Amino acid sequence: MVLDKTKLRRSLICWVALSPLLLVIIFPFAVMFFTAVKPPEEVFTYPARWWPSHFRWANFADMWQAAKFGVALKNSLIVSLSSTLLAIAVSIPAAYALARFPFRGKGFYRQFLLVTQMLSPILLVLGLFRLASMIPYGDGNLVDSHIGVIVAYAAFNIAFAVWMMSSYFATIPRDLEESAWLEGCGKIRAVFKVFLPLAVPAMVVTAIFTFINAWNEFAVVYTLIRSEENKTLTVQITDLVAGRYTVEWHLVMAATLAATLPVSILFAWLQRFLVKGLALGAVK
Repeated sequence: MVLDKTKLRRSLICWVALSPLLLVIIFPFAVMFFTAVKPPEEVFTYPARWWPSHFRWANFADMWQAAKFGVALKNSLIVSLSSTLLAIAVSIPAAYALARFPFRGKGFYRQFLLVTQMLSPILLVLGLFRLASMIPYGDGNLVDSHIGVIVAYAAFNIAFAVWMMSSYFATIPRDLEESAWLEGCGKIRAVFKVFLPLAVPAMVVTAIFTFINAWNEFAVVYTLIRSEENKTLTVQITDLVAGRYTVEWHLVMAATLAATLPVSILFAWLQRFLVKGLALGAVK
């Protein structure tokens, strides 16, 4: 009973200490939510009213039509998932080689991977557009195609994925693979049967961060995509604001909330399993 009171007191102290940070994190979501459910005439009232006179849930239905949210959601899922799978598939062999094999310039290569993360994609969009316009694809080129965006996103995330996974791969004991070799397992088979199952937590963590980076990216897709049917959520939401004389902020906030909240919930839900998986991997 004494232990329970001590744990309860410690939990209360932790919650009190973290409450300012919690408020800072929740505040933008609260603003988005209350603006999204306000009637249009209450968005610009002065003095501002935080709590709407009534919750207008029809704003989400209006937003779905105005932003073509269903099509944009499908495009974002296709682009983000495809670029994540491509980046992880390319990065796993590179990360394994970086963690297992010694070679000249290995330290410089790791530093180079880290330095590339300091470059913003917006610095390269003009070059990407010229490159995409010169590569034939179908009846035209890679401009206004999901393939061009997927390859670009994967290229931007490969360096991060290799750097992150190689650090985890290096912690997996080499003795496990050598034991499999002594049992008659080939080197390639040992990688798939012994090494990769232990490396699943690192691959999942890297995949989540890569997916979120692709989901939130704006500059590349805004440059390469032209047609309405190929635009992703970031572009469609921006189109609700850019180039308009009157901005319907209740629809903008509804679209922003609908695009942000699912990814946030998914990340928060998977985080528990990721921590558990990392702990199990350490025990193994």
